[in-house]
Amino acid sequence: MPGENLSRDEARERAALLSVDGYEVSLDVRSAIGEARGEGPRTFRSVTTIRFRCNEPGASSFADLIAPSVTAVSLNGRDLDPSEVFDGSRIVLEDLAADNELVVDAQCAYSRTGEGLHRFVDPEDGEVYLYTQYEPADSRRVFANFEQPNLKAPFRFEVRAPEEWTVWSNGAGERVDGVWRFAETKPISTYITCVVAGPYHYVTDSYERVLEDGTRLEIPLGAMCRKGLAPHFDADDVFLITKQGLDFFHDRFDFPYPFGKYDQAFVPEYNLGAMENPGMVTFREEYIFRGKVTRASYEGRANTVLHEMAHMWFGDLVTMEWWDDLWLKESFADFMGAFANVGATRFKDAWITFANRRKAWAYRADQLPSTHPITADIRDLQDAKLNFDGITYAKGASVLKQLVAYVGQDAFLEGSRRYFKRHAYGNTRLGDLLSVLEETSGRDMASWARSWLQTAGVNSLTPQVLLSASGTVDELAVVQEAAESHPELRPHRVAVGLYRRTAEGALERYARAEVDVDGPRTVVAELAGAEAPELVLVNDDDLTYCKTRFDATSLATLREHLGALTDPLARALCWSALWNMTRDALLPARDFIALVLRFAGRESDIGVLQMLHAWAGSALVHYVAPDRREAAGRLLGEGALRELREAEPGGEQQLAWARFFASVASGEGALRLLRGLLEGTEKIDGLEVDQELRWAFLEPLAAHGEADEGVLAAELARDDTASGKRHQVRCLAARPSAAVKAQAWAQVVESDALSNALVEATIAGFAQPSQRELVAPYAEKYFAAIERVWEERSIQIGMDVVRGLFPSLRDSRETLEATDAWLSAHKDAAPALRRLVLEARDDLARALRGQACDEAAGR
Repeated sequence: MPGENLSRDEARERAALLSVDGYEVSLDVRSAIGEARGEGPRTFRSVTTIRFRCNEPGASSFADLIAPSVTAVSLNGRDLDPSEVFDGSRIVLEDLAADNELVVDAQCAYSRTGEGLHRFVDPEDGEVYLYTQYEPADSRRVFANFEQPNLKAPFRFEVRAPEEWTVWSNGAGERVDGVWRFAETKPISTYITCVVAGPYHYVTDSYERVLEDGTRLEIPLGAMCRKGLAPHFDADDVFLITKQGLDFFHDRFDFPYPFGKYDQAFVPEYNLGAMENPGMVTFREEYIFRGKVTRASYEGRANTVLHEMAHMWFGDLVTMEWWDDLWLKESFADFMGAFANVGATRFKDAWITFANRRKAWAYRADQLPSTHPITADIRDLQDAKLNFDGITYAKGASVLKQLVAYVGQDAFLEGSRRYFKRHAYGNTRLGDLLSVLEETSGRDMASWARSWLQTAGVNSLTPQVLLSASGTVDELAVVQEAAESHPELRPHRVAVGLYRRTAEGALERYARAEVDVDGPRTVVAELAGAEAPELVLVNDDDLTYCKTRFDATSLATLREHLGALTDPLARALCWSALWNMTRDALLPARDFIALVLRFAGRESDIGVLQMLHAWAGSALVHYVAPDRREAAGRLLGEGALRELREAEPGGEQQLAWARFFASVASGEGALRLLRGLLEGTEKIDGLEVDQELRWAFLEPLAAHGEADEGVLAAELARDDTASGKRHQVRCLAARPSAAVKAQAWAQVVESDALSNALVEATIAGFAQPSQRELVAPYAEKYFAAIERVWEERSIQIGMDVVRGLFPSLRDSRETLEATDAWLSAHKDAAPALRRLVLEARDDLARALRGQACDEAAGR
């Protein structure tokens, strides 16, 4: 509904008018278990009492509620006619008093899209599970409220649930006379309230700490998942990271965890990685590993646990006033995830993962036409939803890393401590943070913020080396450039490293200098007179946020000796730079693939290796010249198999290469090997083909017509679980049949019968790189359908469809022109929809430039 949006101007006006004293929310979800295996119930009862003040008695405002029906509305004892005051998303409130009480009795809808109160039926045992997910504005799908972050209030929840269920919320709860009642929360925003209910498997622990003033802090810990996942749930490791994180943040923040208990729920069909609801954090259940995974997966989970924990302070305790300053929580949490991982856990190389994986997300987002400053211009809730992106998270975190280098770690943490104490349970803007950092560092934060927070785009830094007649460095300079669309040159604190090969052949750093790069060209005086380098690495140690470029000598060295770089962070930075060059059509895609085939087998960091696999696969699909794809794919498959056979038996490198081999397998021999590994007629020493790996092998077999519906049904019978169902749906949609594609399209685009997780799985299977001709007819259908889909479906499903079904595999000038024609004809379409199409268009144009670069390279 158009009325579901909320503008920044409306939110400002309402915040100036109203102050909220408290909520009492009563939910009755006993209907959730009705007809569990059928369509099931549609609604639950929600009764909300809001007490609030109005600064201008007699004024009018509105409350937010998205519900199929409202039974009764009462304002200050006056019964209002729901048909007159409720339009499906708002309740009109007229003639407000100085002190007000609003009571709303509604029938709210269970969700199947992961927005609001999501209802999931486990196909394994028929059990029903509920959880809520609200960010940025979906709590109004569960109870009436004022849905904006700066109208904080304490909340009291009570829930009536089936007898055999347990219910959790933000506060501690107990069941009294058949009703779950929860302790009142501290003042928090609506979007971080939470309810989780069902027959969850629940494990408990506790955290204790003596604070500096002698006070003993005791935090009850809980972790939960579906019963079907309980055999795989390593709650001990989750609790270990949780305790290490709480120690770390208490040491740095000097503000005790403020929300009582600390539960963590791993829930099904989750749209996000996790959500920072205070006292009741929710995660996607894929963080519970059903099969063997690499260390990178455990590191990623730890990072997410710590990211959400950082939000307890950055986001929950102190919250941005409006979504313009979303970075005030997400950038900080993203930075703190890596910072705490390195400082508190066994994952001491988390900054390597950050440099290689998180920054890749930021670099891509920052070069899209939709790029925006870290402090963004968020006009409404649709804008807000799309700004949970690589800029708000990863670029913001990268800039904070630069900020720590700029002001010093001690000043940064002291500023954080003052920020929490000064604004506890309140809302802030950019200036509130800058003021405390100026106090603690003595630095001019305004100019830093203008350069880094209030401008968009990424700079590139390139070394220039002039040698003397004797072969030493006469002058070394760093050249800074910016895109024409975003010409801002920024101040960068960088380390410049000089590398040469040793007698043993290792490529090692022998000189390093830190310098403030400012303007188009900066001379690094400290390195004058050094021996001539074979490799110059600008942004060594990854202190700033930039695209690193190479001079000709350095690039030639990497082509021959990248694997000889002994420092894992330096290697990761070089790989990232080479990938950026590939995306920018400065390095032919087949050259990048050749580097991966030559050197990736020596990569010691498993996270970097898995990222290289993803990049090589993307290079093959999108950036290799069309007439060279088949040969390049064959080489990539052969190389992956060679590395798989040579990897240490049973090691995580072997597992990573097995998954990558499956993702690029195409020829008869490769497919025959996959089939043999599944059937047990082939064996690779040490490789355990567990259930998750079986599905990874089945997808390419299905995509190439080697695994039909019967084979996939048999596999589902073997793995008759929610996870197995998602895998089967993806594999079914991957089959090379026009009828299959038509059915998949209809299920996603023409129907809303599938849950969000099965929509995601169907889209993932639909477009296979080996089926370009088969999916080509859907380009025209895509442009005909997306505006209707955007209007009729939830924003999450709309985003999944518009992003996931864009005809990127029809990578031609004609598709680019069709995209431009749609944009030209739909200038009045929803801005968020146009943004998604513009982003997809930019990716397509970039792919075509990359293909032209690869074609020009010949060979």
